[in-house]
Amino acid sequence: MSQNHTAPAIPAPSRSHLRFLLPGGVAAGPLFLGAGLLQGLTREGFDFGRNALSQLSLGSLGWIQIGVFLATGALLIVGAVGTRHAMREAPGGVWAPWMIAVFGASFLVAGVFTADPGAGFPVGAPETAPPALSGHGAVHMIAGMIGYLALCTAFLMLARYFTARRARGWALACRLVPLSVIAGFAASAATVAAFTAGAAIGLLWLSAVLLRLAAQPQRP
Repeated sequence: MSQNHTAPAIPAPSRSHLRFLLPGGVAAGPLFLGAGLLQGLTREGFDFGRNALSQLSLGSLGWIQIGVFLATGALLIVGAVGTRHAMREAPGGVWAPWMIAVFGASFLVAGVFTADPGAGFPVGAPETAPPALSGHGAVHMIAGMIGYLALCTAFLMLARYFTARRARGWALACRLVPLSVIAGFAASAATVAAFTAGAAIGLLWLSAVLLRLAAQPQRP
């Protein structure tokens, strides 16, 4: 007596993956910026016009910002995995998640290698920027540069994805936001606030994009 055995189908990544993974990436930007705003308003000597959020990792309460860096990086990497599931076999679906993961890794590195003191923070630090970067300060700066360049690249890949889905407004924004990020970095020599604004735009737009990916209907 013969029996027909049907091989079980291998399930594609289900919507449950996105339900748990993409919201991690969505939360990363608001977490980092919200924690930075709260600390900046309460830490003695911190001035948003003179000090970067990275400097909150210094001083007796610096462990809080270090933890924020590490949590943000971990959430971004989780979001990158969710992005890979959401964009599988779509234009930009390989490089966008990888670039988001690199962006997340840059936060992990920046959390371990802290920024240098200066511009009056923490209290007692010189009022001017240090004449030369320390080893950990240089690693921190390089990690940030690589991370935000990776984020800009991710947005360009996401623009391809949204173009293919005929979401022209989202595609256009994904091409324009990198210009804002780069402009903020370019203007950082004149004012730290420009750097903070550029970084914030990039983080918040990434949250918006990942929220859109989480909400869209899943293709078979």
